[in-house]
Amino acid sequence: MPVVRIFRRNAGSPAAPGDTPEWEFEVRPRRAVRSAWVVAVLIAAAFTAGGIWLRSGSTGVNFRVADQIAMIGIGLLGAAAVLLLTRPRVRVGSRGVSVRNVLGDNDFPWEYVRGVSFPDRKSWARLELVGDDYVPMLAIRSNDKEHAARAMARLRELGAKYSGND
Repeated sequence: MPVVRIFRRNAGSPAAPGDTPEWEFEVRPRRAVRSAWVVAVLIAAAFTAGGIWLRSGSTGVNFRVADQIAMIGIGLLGAAAVLLLTRPRVRVGSRGVSVRNVLGDNDFPWEYVRGVSFPDRKSWARLELVGDDYVPMLAIRSNDKEHAARAMARLRELGAKYSGND
């Protein structure tokens, strides 16, 4: 099986004008990204407002400036955690399929890929691998509707092209 590389950076040199791109197709979720940004902003705003107004009332507890800063910091950490949901991406090229979910990248050469599917009542697609294994692709979500359908069609087209299963 391929090796999982977490937090891998693009170490390659920039492409020269005549070179073919490494990845022919890239897809990211749409609605989930918008929703995550809205939720992150709301969390950050709520905790910031709570932190600012923390010392305004007389509840019998002595809140200090450090408590206000901590409250705002907790809100920013929560917002950052929600923004991790904007990371999913699937890239396809001659080398294979690269799936990035919330925390890491997985690269799968074409000899390990059997196909892609969208199981009934599931929220996202999956990459079917040899040995009855699969990897969820959080970038292709059912709530994206037409965007997800086009992504699956393009993924299947490139899979047929590169795996030799025409």
